Amino acid sequence: MATYLISDTHFGHSGIIDLCKRPFADVREMDEAMIAAWNSVVKSNDTVIHLGDFAHHYPDHDLPRLFAMLNGRKHLIKGNHDNKATQALPWESQRDIAYASIDSQNVVLCHYAMRTWPKIRKGALMLYGHSHGRLPGNTQSADIGVDVMGFAPVRLAQIKDYLATLPLMADPEARNDIEDLGGGGLKL
Repeated sequence: MATYLISDTHFGHSGIIDLCKRPFADVREMDEAMIAAWNSVVKSNDTVIHLGDFAHHYPDHDLPRLFAMLNGRKHLIKGNHDNKATQALPWESQRDIAYASIDSQNVVLCHYAMRTWPKIRKGALMLYGHSHGRLPGNTQSADIGVDVMGFAPVRLAQIKDYLATLPLMADPEARNDIEDLGGGGLKL
């Protein structure tokens, strides 16, 4: 049993092909390629955590068939395009944000990026989607959507390899003593 992560598949969303320059001729090709990629790595007893925007403009009545075609026990971290039909699918769990330990690594999982998060100074990672690669990450936080990581779910080890290529994270919790600026400091 392995744990995989993915975000922003946007099954059924033809507009995302041009918006994100995805290498597909049409939405059918995109959906078929992502289903095949998903099932090539995820086995039936594996866990997949989807960080939101599972589908968009996908026919609601066909969503259960799509969902059943994808291997694994699936969890949803809700995104802005996860409508009622998507949320009605038989996910193992649904959350807006999750704090978890994956492969002995503390992670914070949310569709949206955070500038700071619990256990940040103890090495916790913050993984997000939503930005389709337009919001730069750093050594502790990154977009793990399909437009960044490829069109198949990925293991945390792959994500860590990617994080290692990114710039160091500035300390967001460093003290900023405004009153030390000498008389003109703003006090709230």
